[in-house]
Amino acid sequence: MAVALPPDYHMHTPLCHHAEGEPTEYAAQAARIGLTEIGFTEHAPMPGDDFDNWRMLERDLNLYIEKIDHAAAENPTVTVRKSLEIDFVPGYEDWIHDLAKRHKWDYMIGSVHYLGGKWSFDHPDKRESWKGRDVNAAWAEYYELLRQSAALGVFDIIGHCDLIKVFGDQPSGDCSAMWRPFLDEVKRQDIAIEINTNGVNKPCGEMYPSPALLEMAAGIGVGLTFGSDAHKPGRVGEQLDQAVALAKRSGFTHYRRFAGGKYESVPF
Repeated sequence: MAVALPPDYHMHTPLCHHAEGEPTEYAAQAARIGLTEIGFTEHAPMPGDDFDNWRMLERDLNLYIEKIDHAAAENPTVTVRKSLEIDFVPGYEDWIHDLAKRHKWDYMIGSVHYLGGKWSFDHPDKRESWKGRDVNAAWAEYYELLRQSAALGVFDIIGHCDLIKVFGDQPSGDCSAMWRPFLDEVKRQDIAIEINTNGVNKPCGEMYPSPALLEMAAGIGVGLTFGSDAHKPGRVGEQLDQAVALAKRSGFTHYRRFAGGKYESVPF
């Protein structure tokens, strides 16, 4: 008998303007591959609609909820959770707290996609923006922002927590001194990191985060979830079995399932 896979807790909808397929199609794909639980995590709005062009608009929040409810109704064998992927940008803490209160979310993912205020370091159109950058300094800033995002007390999961490697830009030397304060804060807040399988589709060619970071996280005892970061239905649950194997190799024995902002720890 096949082992039940954990939920895919990271996926998007057309409301972010760079994904395709309706939520009900994602849920139907989940059912096809044997998943019993998924969660939608659309890129959350920022104040005003001109922050960038790859996130849901504030006026679409209610539509987002409706689309997820429709997906759940049409796919009764799949439990469908509601969440947002919120960008942590210093100075927007009040906005983040406000978003968290807009709905009874099942969980919240916090992610860092911007450094130095407005450098979109992982955007596929911004590969050239790494030229001349101090890679070590960029990584150090990234992990300090991840630490701050964990400390905010809003997020249940920190998303793709080495996204900074997306194009293959690696710092010199050992990264553990950057990782440790972040992971210690994740542990202190009793939140989770995710294994995000989408890294295999990027130039870095491996899941987020790296095995070494995962081993440190497992040793500290932080929580764990899984996500495909699907932007189209066919990618729901992509490589989840390999991600589970990676988690076990790294020393994890449990993963987290969420409902109404609370988690339960589930053994593999």
